[in-house]
Amino acid sequence: MTRLQTLLQAFIDAGTIPGAVGLVAKGDQVEVASVGLATVDPAQPMNRDTIFRIASVTKPIVAAAAMMLVDDGILRLEDSIDKWLPELAHLNVVRTPQSALDDVVPAKRSITVEDLLTFRAGYGFPSDFSLPAAQVLFQKGAFLWGRDPDTLPTSDEWLKLVATIPMIAQPGEKWLYNMPSDILGILIARASGESLPEFLQRQLFDPLGMVDTAFLVPAEKRDRFGSFYRRGPGGELSLIDGPNGMWRVEPRLPAGSGGLASTVDNLLAFARLLANGGAFNGQQLIKPESVKQMMTDHLTADQREASTLFLEGQGWGYGASVDVDPANPWIMPGRYGWVGGSGTTWHVVPSDGTVVILLTQMELGGPSTTPLMHEVWQYAYSA
Repeated sequence: MTRLQTLLQAFIDAGTIPGAVGLVAKGDQVEVASVGLATVDPAQPMNRDTIFRIASVTKPIVAAAAMMLVDDGILRLEDSIDKWLPELAHLNVVRTPQSALDDVVPAKRSITVEDLLTFRAGYGFPSDFSLPAAQVLFQKGAFLWGRDPDTLPTSDEWLKLVATIPMIAQPGEKWLYNMPSDILGILIARASGESLPEFLQRQLFDPLGMVDTAFLVPAEKRDRFGSFYRRGPGGELSLIDGPNGMWRVEPRLPAGSGGLASTVDNLLAFARLLANGGAFNGQQLIKPESVKQMMTDHLTADQREASTLFLEGQGWGYGASVDVDPANPWIMPGRYGWVGGSGTTWHVVPSDGTVVILLTQMELGGPSTTPLMHEVWQYAYSA
């Protein structure tokens, strides 16, 4: 067994997770470990090509797609999104974060493309979920995680719903989680004239050879699609979604915040694209300056401090976090990437090209990272 296999196996033996695929890469050196089970009942072994629900690891992929439209001059970072998303023009904002939903003031300006990329659009989840303007997001179904394809709204329906909810903050003022990526996905579709799945397929997945990355898992690949689990109050394992469940068809609203399924090698290809300054196999897919903007922290110190429920020593680039505070041993300044609520992580270190990926199928149950993630990250940076 490799050291990475031994590390992962210890968490399986302890009953923390049923299975995992981990990867550490630098240059041509790649260590991959597949351990445990992809599905518990009936028992199916975990393999390198197992397909996972990558959840919020979707976010940097969607951000990269948006930067391709910026490179082509179709979008500009400073552009108001009103041109493409008129539903979100002339919005209201609660007077203070604690204000009631009818205590609102007009937005001082429109949301911009960069506001969506940096999660400072005014919509999203704050560190305090009890705020009235946060609670209503759950009550009205504006939070898209769960993704039953039979009950999701269309993009148009969802935008109309969002427009009825006051923003928590003025555009540009606060970092708020998740929803900006969903709005960004719809913006990409309208600005490009294609659906989000079509645009991602043509512009990223086909050039990178990401053949197993999509918003659905077709029938012929479901023997490689793992199940998704959570732990109950007594530690019991319960099934959330199986191979023939919610990913059997493409959803009416492909969620830019967390709707993709993928594999470790597909995610390695995407990481190498960014590590190589937007180039892959001799083809420049994203401009180097755009990749640099993606992997640069754009938050103020106050915005980072107010977001510590989600950001543990990180700032935020475009669509993913950037490590800035080496307070914890697993933090590496400049590291870019993110964590998914399905127990997935993906990071790239631009200074040396190190790539670290951990894919599990266990619901996190909260915004904090786990001891397993910390150990994999520390191993990668000490290897």
